[in-house]
Amino acid sequence: MLDREKLKNLEARFLMQYPKGFADEEMVKILKKHKMEKMVSLTRECFSEAACSNIHVTAENMITVVSRSSMVSMFEKPKFRDFVRAMNEHEKAFMVNALRQMLHGKQQLGFEAMVAILQSGKLAKWSLVTIIPAYYYPTKEVFVKPTTAKDILRYFDVSEMTYKPTPSWKFYQQYRKLIKEAKGMVDKNLSPSNAAFTGFLMMSVKA
Repeated sequence: MLDREKLKNLEARFLMQYPKGFADEEMVKILKKHKMEKMVSLTRECFSEAACSNIHVTAENMITVVSRSSMVSMFEKPKFRDFVRAMNEHEKAFMVNALRQMLHGKQQLGFEAMVAILQSGKLAKWSLVTIIPAYYYPTKEVFVKPTTAKDILRYFDVSEMTYKPTPSWKFYQQYRKLIKEAKGMVDKNLSPSNAAFTGFLMMSVKA
């Protein structure tokens, strides 16, 4: 769990600058740049359980979402696109089924399968594994940005979990739980989505 006193101090400093949290005018401008509502809507449309039955369309939709995301590195976008388009039928089916399990079925199975298929292309990055779930379930799942995750753990001296570059289900579960517990300690205006909340933490621990 994050140190409550440290967290409340960050909250107080942030709310002094942005009294309405992410509803504050300046923060609304920042959020608009990320087009969160549009990305959530697009992701919900593209990756419903029914939509995931079409392997080729879903694979292309994965490319679209990754390409349009402001949270994924510009270096990773073309690599992911080329990797997916070079896949054979079996590989695409494996990847799409991994995503379907992550969103609608056995989440751990899907997560680990997604890591495995991306590893075959040396693309097992936290951003690529977590971006679509973070859009599909914006208040439930978490987007793991390596620098942000490491900064949060370092600032709050969290010793019970260890960040590693290769995505793991154990760390994902621990990090998601940490963010959920931290959200419950602060003003609701700091967490319109989990991505926004980790954004607040990222801005605050660096300030």
